[in-house]
Amino acid sequence: MISAEGGTMNVTIIPEGILLGRAKVPGFAEPRIVTVRDGHVVDITAKGMATVRDIAESGRAAEHVRSASGTVLGAVDAIVDNSRTGQTSENLPVLLSPIDLQAIKASGVTFVVSLLERVIEEQARGDKSRADALRTEILDLIGTDLSQLVPGSEPAMKVKAALIEKGVWSQYLEVGIGPDAEIFTKSQTMSSVGFGAEVGLHPISSWNNPEPEVALLVTSKGEIVGATLGNDVNLRDVEGRSALLLGKAKDNNASASLGPFVRLFDGDFTLETIKNSEIALRVEGTDGFVLEGASNMAQISRTPESLVAATIGSHHQYPDGLVLYLGTMFAPVKDRDGAGKGFTHKLGDIVSISTPSLGTLTNTVNLSTKCPPWTYGTSHLLRDLARADLL
Repeated sequence: MISAEGGTMNVTIIPEGILLGRAKVPGFAEPRIVTVRDGHVVDITAKGMATVRDIAESGRAAEHVRSASGTVLGAVDAIVDNSRTGQTSENLPVLLSPIDLQAIKASGVTFVVSLLERVIEEQARGDKSRADALRTEILDLIGTDLSQLVPGSEPAMKVKAALIEKGVWSQYLEVGIGPDAEIFTKSQTMSSVGFGAEVGLHPISSWNNPEPEVALLVTSKGEIVGATLGNDVNLRDVEGRSALLLGKAKDNNASASLGPFVRLFDGDFTLETIKNSEIALRVEGTDGFVLEGASNMAQISRTPESLVAATIGSHHQYPDGLVLYLGTMFAPVKDRDGAGKGFTHKLGDIVSISTPSLGTLTNTVNLSTKCPPWTYGTSHLLRDLARADLL
């Protein structure tokens, strides 16, 4: 286990457990499949098991990663440091996003705080200067602890009727307490970035934030086999103007980060561990600004199992499996540039998302147009694996 001091937080970067990830390794065209053993990153790439997809679909992912033979690539702390933006040496491996061929899906408005902030975004029409007053007004108007409501239940439908009568019903309240969860495509297969990379903001946005989340690794059969951390980068002003702009708000170059590793479920680490986790967020700006907060997974309004079931089943198949962001309750409202102006990113912000069981995912904020372009897709991966005789 590797730890580091982060301001007032002592965080775990690489957790214990059975870890599965990917790395760019000098001398290899294809991303290599890696794990961590005894403080070292180990290359376990093998023919037929040369993708995270194949390992997840094997039906014995944890057993395979635990027992696979491999080659030591170096000390994990050195490789972690080499993966950070601006510190990369071509002579050492660099961690990549720990998934490859999986679809990248996300669920939204799964916590009451997030729900209310989405309503505020909608009411503000993308104007962050109105958000503070609207927040007070809407909370006074609702006057109900929505966190105790089971989405789709009879009490939830009564609250829905009352809100409609008061004229504050919203499409976000619909997916927050209504019968159907919001499930959307966060990003494209092979487009996510990993630990240490830059995360991107579309340059049109002036009101945006990180979204610290747990992301589940799900097989093509709907089995949840592991979890990792994710930053579901969000443009609040864009989505606030119209929910129909969700794709523009969510899916941009380098806008989906995952890592540092997928931790596979075993006897000690299970879905129950995730359900009882607290996900911490820290944003450190070059201007000296520091923002800290946390999401308690016990307060999620829809269970992880129900969110997976809403994503994959007889109604929709994913032959290569998927990763599903579970949503966040943390919506940053701390003023950054003056009273009532709330939070928005500045370029150079360092965002760290952490929980002891999954480690820490750290990224640096930049414009999507300035982040390294996404140029390595599924076709490139398959060609490289074929050339290496790994398929």
